[in-house]
Amino acid sequence: MLGGAGILLGVAAVPAQAAEVSYKTECIPPAASGLGPVEGTTKVEITAPATAKVGDEIQVVWKFVQAASKNPDLIVLPKNSVKPTGTLKASGAQTADIAMEGPQENPEIPKGGDMVLSDMTGKVKLTTAGDVTLTPDAYTITAYSTDTKCTPQEAVPAAATIKVTAAGGGSTTSGGSTSGGTTTSGGTATGGDTGGTTSGGSTTGGGTTSGGTTSGGTTSGGTTSGGSTTGGNDGQTDFAGKTVATSFACTSPGPAKIDSSATINAKKNGGSYDLTVKTAKGVMNSPAPLPAGALKPSMVITVGGDDSGSLKVEGPANKDALNTGDPVSLGDMTGTYKPGADGKATLSPGDLTIVVTLSAGSDPITIPCKATKTAVSLELDVQKQTGGVSGATTSGSGSSSGTSSGSSSSSSSSGGGLAETGANDHGGLRALGFVAGTAILLGGAVFTFLPRRRVR
Repeated sequence: MLGGAGILLGVAAVPAQAAEVSYKTECIPPAASGLGPVEGTTKVEITAPATAKVGDEIQVVWKFVQAASKNPDLIVLPKNSVKPTGTLKASGAQTADIAMEGPQENPEIPKGGDMVLSDMTGKVKLTTAGDVTLTPDAYTITAYSTDTKCTPQEAVPAAATIKVTAAGGGSTTSGGSTSGGTTTSGGTATGGDTGGTTSGGSTTGGGTTSGGTTSGGTTSGGTTSGGSTTGGNDGQTDFAGKTVATSFACTSPGPAKIDSSATINAKKNGGSYDLTVKTAKGVMNSPAPLPAGALKPSMVITVGGDDSGSLKVEGPANKDALNTGDPVSLGDMTGTYKPGADGKATLSPGDLTIVVTLSAGSDPITIPCKATKTAVSLELDVQKQTGGVSGATTSGSGSSSGTSSGSSSSSSSSGGGLAETGANDHGGLRALGFVAGTAILLGGAVFTFLPRRRVR
């Protein structure tokens, strides 16, 4: 639906109308976020046909001028990670709840930034002559598989009214299924030499019959599945994965839990693939001042489908020094996938490891984080290569054994094995840092970080 304009499907085009309404709204964040309800104002513009006939199926557009809630000051929402759904109520001559849905398309949304939501579309078949009013109702914002539900807190004014007339007669064709152009019947329409007096299919085959292009195909969520379609032998070299929600359980002195997202992209290099893994920004907060080069990430990538095994990708250390409370973002991690089998191979984020080096010459601290939630980010059509990954596994914990806090004896290992995939628990959007009561070694002295003070 170009330009957000409403359209009649299966009937002659009619003028569209657009009206903006606003209403008080309460939004309930995911329970795991620890956040309370948010009160705000929703501003919505509804676009719909001004007139229609009984039997017509119409498409309407819901445009968010302003969402009631902002992105909480917890995490940066990456591009194309937020999806809106909602309900538009029809009343008057006809009563119906119209399901509305928008594509998972958005710019990167910073912490505390305005929620930028895609336009939602929906369809309804008109059954009764008279005035049908359209009123926006509740909507849901989905990010990282978690839902923020927003409901009106006052009577919402109608945003549009469609004047529906009985089928038959008039200047537009009756058969709603013969979606002609703006000229509707008679010799002036295409095919007039085959019987201009009949307003049926002979007058509707012109190029203006393009219902397919207005069937909402652009809102089918294509952005969430593009990563799995690849070309193998068609000359394609760059393959973009889809962003998937991830959760990690870390051992002390790391954060107890990290909720994030990951995207695996690939570039073909001969028979192998150069991988780049991107994670969400600002997924945890620094517990103390940390120098540049202190944090270095790596991750296990699980290979499935017709191939099997795992491989490791590694990222650079933090470029800039971090102050207490600064958001921590992991650098892009890279590695190489050499297929060990023919067919379709899937790539999923696995266990994460963060190596902390507090000062030059100090022993590194290895923090293993086991993946508790993941999914397939990329699917590739591959051909077996000598020495390929098939059957091989790596721990992904890095090569540094390090010295962890006195309470931990597992700092040199990630726990072995590969991450389980397909977990369906829903992690919330949380400020995830080194939690209160967690110990960390700083220059040989043990500090314990509490919410508001530090004790030695």
